Amino acid sequence: MQLLATLLFDSLSYASWLFIVALGLTLAFGVLKILNIAHGSFYALGAYAAATGVGWLTQAGWSPWWSLPLMAMAAVVVALCVSPLVERWILRPFYGRDEVLLVLVTYALFLIMEDLTKMVWGVNPYFASEPYGLFGTLEVGEQTYVGYDLALMALALGAGLFVWWVLNRTRHGKVVLAVIHNAEVAASMGIAVSRVYAVAFGVSVCLAALGGAFTAPLISIQPGVSVSVVIVSFAVVIIGGLGSIEGAALGALIVGLARAVAVHFAPDVELFAIYGVMALVLAVRPQGLFQRVQARKI
Repeated sequence: MQLLATLLFDSLSYASWLFIVALGLTLAFGVLKILNIAHGSFYALGAYAAATGVGWLTQAGWSPWWSLPLMAMAAVVVALCVSPLVERWILRPFYGRDEVLLVLVTYALFLIMEDLTKMVWGVNPYFASEPYGLFGTLEVGEQTYVGYDLALMALALGAGLFVWWVLNRTRHGKVVLAVIHNAEVAASMGIAVSRVYAVAFGVSVCLAALGGAFTAPLISIQPGVSVSVVIVSFAVVIIGGLGSIEGAALGALIVGLARAVAVHFAPDVELFAIYGVMALVLAVRPQGLFQRVQARKI
């Protein structure tokens, strides 16, 4: 039972931040039909911005509790600064074209942003460990769990429920769903499709940066961190089904569990276990576990 609880906690801890990042990735595909290779770069920007802000707070002698709203603010600032430029001047000219072309465009953007982060922050690793001890530890039997991991799970749950509620229970969400199903018909009904695209992409970038900001206390932030994140995020959305929030949640749980089992029993095959599960799911359901409803054109 103790081993089972440890595996469950490790998988949920890993799946929590991964779900936040994958949620932004699946939102971008659902609305804009973009397989955004540069999504991991937005994650890295959020992590770097949060680590920089936490470092400033520490040097100024502020309470570490201020780092939590600062990390959230860092994600919002990254989205406000980056998403309008990328969506308006790089992605918008390619809307409606072949999806493979958009993959190449976002891959080029990924390479550019990798070099830009090196120019701004250098190649030395950044650390933001101060917030990690804010929530203490939780003793369950002989096992000790870090409270920050539990807070990260709560953040992931809140982010997922909020995005689902906005899309399914609000007027603005209905507008987004109309654009998802048929952008041409939505435009003919007076919906500003370009504005919906811009807002959806901004939220996608914000979710990626939010995942990076709140993962910063857990990792060493250095060049290349975006590569591993975007690869695993794609595994999540492919397992769950492109464009599905429920699929992203289930895919993150499956990937987290596969990783936890591999780390505990066979650390050398950690990455292989994740992609082995993905291959197994695709062999049974090529469209993923949850397939987004497609509008049938007559």
